[in-house]
Amino acid sequence: MDFHFRPEQEAFRTEVRDFAAHEWSSLVSSGDGHGADDADWERQREFRKSLSQKGWLTRAWPSQWGGQDADQVDQAIYREEMALAGAPDADQGVDRVGPSLMLFGNDEQKQRFLPKISRAEIFWCQGFSEPGSGSDLASLQTRAVLDGDSYVVNGQKIWTSNAHRADWIFLLARTDPDAPKHRGISFFLIDMRSPGISVQPLINMTGRHGFNQVFFDNVRVPRQNLVGEENRGWYIAATTLDFERSGINRIAGAVRVLDSLIGYVRDRPSLKRDTVRNVLAELKIEFDLGRMLAYRVAWMQSKKLIPNYEASMSKLFGSEVQQRLANFAINTLGLHGQLAPGSAGSVLDGRLEQYYLSTVSMTIAAGTSEVQRNIIATRGLGLPRG
Repeated sequence: MDFHFRPEQEAFRTEVRDFAAHEWSSLVSSGDGHGADDADWERQREFRKSLSQKGWLTRAWPSQWGGQDADQVDQAIYREEMALAGAPDADQGVDRVGPSLMLFGNDEQKQRFLPKISRAEIFWCQGFSEPGSGSDLASLQTRAVLDGDSYVVNGQKIWTSNAHRADWIFLLARTDPDAPKHRGISFFLIDMRSPGISVQPLINMTGRHGFNQVFFDNVRVPRQNLVGEENRGWYIAATTLDFERSGINRIAGAVRVLDSLIGYVRDRPSLKRDTVRNVLAELKIEFDLGRMLAYRVAWMQSKKLIPNYEASMSKLFGSEVQQRLANFAINTLGLHGQLAPGSAGSVLDGRLEQYYLSTVSMTIAAGTSEVQRNIIATRGLGLPRG
């Protein structure tokens, strides 16, 4: 791996940083940033469209699909700077659906969806997990039965982020119930306005509506919305999950929290103890390491290599170091750190209370830490299963 950035990459980093500081800050000056309300959602969509117009949203995509033919390191630089600014960057269409379609979609699907994704015109959600199929995702029971020129889908998905706002969902469904569980699953693209789809909100511990349950009641999906071969969707999904796990934004977004905590400690003599200073130094080193793991994945992609266990390493380390930061921060700040935003006496605007609650799920979402360790053990170290 090359540990140095080219001069033009450093210039691009500065350009992105300045743009995010000016454009995103002006949008959120009267709002609360990443809240779940309709006004904030519209701010995010407006900002993503401005990113698309600059060509940054899909910078590493081929130019024929709205990209700039840049390598993945450039894309990682852009995503890192957006996360450091607290600004939205890629959505699930950009970092999961688009790359998956480039690998597995047919020409009609690419022409139909990729330009719209690159222009931030359609928004996606992911229909993978089910109430009884989380870490053991291949045990999913949502069914898709071919009926003429359509598949009829019945079942339920859960923890579907932003399903209440999405235009489309990319979904795994079982098309052969008699096949071994990994070999009877297919990958579909479904319009969320299709008759028979209903969405119910799930409120998380921070009191926000991001997750949903999605129900499918005899939903008809055109046959041309099947991606790849029937019953081979598991292998597409595995690639999609690698894209999800490899983003540098997981680390960069937490750096904002670490920096705010360091600033808070620096201004309070009572917290300037060796025990606090030492842990902060260790966390800073760990976050630098997490950054390198994420850039390693981007570097491999830029060299046309296929990261697999490397993406799991990045995801595992990034999610667990965030939990270590959250636990240390909430214990260091004491009772004041547990106060929610808007509470009298809260510190750092209550952001650490929200961060602490949100990190609970990080070692579960996008594949548990146990799943990541299994991938690293078997595919990275070559250890036997069982």
